Amino acid sequence: MEVRAIAKNVRISPRKAKLVIDLIRGKKIGEAIAIVTNVESTVKEVILKVIKSAVANAVNNNNAEANDLYIKEIYANPAPMLKRYRARAKGSGARILKRASHVTVVVAEAAK
Repeated sequence: MEVRAIAKNVRISPRKAKLVIDLIRGKKIGEAIAIVTNVESTVKEVILKVIKSAVANAVNNNNAEANDLYIKEIYANPAPMLKRYRARAKGSGARILKRASHVTVVVAEAAK
């Protein structure tokens, strides 16, 4: 049984999100939450929220036990970017890309 949760259009760069995501891939839920809470990153609130949402989906919709779950898949894909311009020399402009991401977490029950 797999259960997923997705946070779409989060205003965080996928590159920054992947640094934290790589730390918790394949871990049990309790261990993953402990790792994310102790990481110094602006991404941790979003990742914690998505992990807790996936666990809540598994517990409420599929009657799973929260202690038996682990993170089967977790990834951050790029979302549409906000494109802005900044004035540069000689009347030109430089493009500023404000990146966003879609964070997906898939949890599953560990084999007993």
